[in-house]
Amino acid sequence: MKKRSLISYGILFCITLSFVVGCVNPAIYIKTTTESEASSAVAGAVRLGFSAWPGWFPWQVAQERRIFATHNVPVDLRWFDGYLESINTLAAGQIDANSQTLGDTVSSVSGGADQVIVLVNDNSTGNDKVIVREGINSVADLKGKQVAAEEGTVDHFLLLQGLERAGLSAQDIQFVPLETGRAAAAFVAGQVDAVAVFAPFTTQALKRPGSRELFSSKDFPGSISDHLVFTRQYVEQNPDRVQAVVDAWFATLDYIQKNQADAYEIMAKRAGVSVEEYQQYAEGTKLFTIEENLKAFQPGNDMTSLQFAADQMGQFLTSVGLAAAPPDNSRLFDDRFVKAYAAKINRS
Repeated sequence: MKKRSLISYGILFCITLSFVVGCVNPAIYIKTTTESEASSAVAGAVRLGFSAWPGWFPWQVAQERRIFATHNVPVDLRWFDGYLESINTLAAGQIDANSQTLGDTVSSVSGGADQVIVLVNDNSTGNDKVIVREGINSVADLKGKQVAAEEGTVDHFLLLQGLERAGLSAQDIQFVPLETGRAAAAFVAGQVDAVAVFAPFTTQALKRPGSRELFSSKDFPGSISDHLVFTRQYVEQNPDRVQAVVDAWFATLDYIQKNQADAYEIMAKRAGVSVEEYQQYAEGTKLFTIEENLKAFQPGNDMTSLQFAADQMGQFLTSVGLAAAPPDNSRLFDDRFVKAYAAKINRS
């Protein structure tokens, strides 16, 4: 679903296990916190990472409404201010699971990480945006302009897709690599001409007078999917706890549907926006039902199939020189947990 022409920027996307610590930019401090200091003291708690994305804020609801506890699974829920840091932390084995995109997971696997996708959280349907200043009216107008994005993230990829569709290349713009929050701040301050960011940072970026959305993930259906990803070692050693986390996810979606006002208040607070602003994100993120999960894990010949999408990404990584050979995605997906949940509620 995601293609990242990162090699054209000379980027060494620091995902491999051997580089995971060394490639974090020391000039950018990314704070990592736990949602509950007490939870970290629970022996054997699942160390679950997540960051600022509407499709992952339901984890906050699961924590605060004790849905994990209801499913008898102790969870050390860890919030990352920087999405890239969460990816690196999982690759380093410092957490057991993380919510992250399909493309970034394939990149991790190509770099040597052994990870398993067990659940589709959502698809982005507009919450990833390229936002431009006044006077930029088309993608062609980006030529020669300063465009900020966080290197290696889905919005960097979205930017590249938009450029490619318009017949431009990465060399046609002045790329400014900044952590997502800082990229949005730089745009608002007038330091760059355009920015590629995801919600809730889109709200911040659009506060610049005269700014507008140029294009979004809505223009590239199915290109950005988000998942619950575990290390393979954890899945093999703790399948019951993986199942409990998956079950808790779907129970959380049920809770959100039945208690929308309460859930939106929790998620908006975590996002750092008002409830009214958070409600605007609803149409931009498609949370996947159990039926949609089951379908996504099936083989197919288009981007709606996770296996097809992952293989396409692997081929692309090779074609641009980011991987020496297409990664082996044959063991990347494990649908037994969503199937088991479906069986529990008599759906298949």
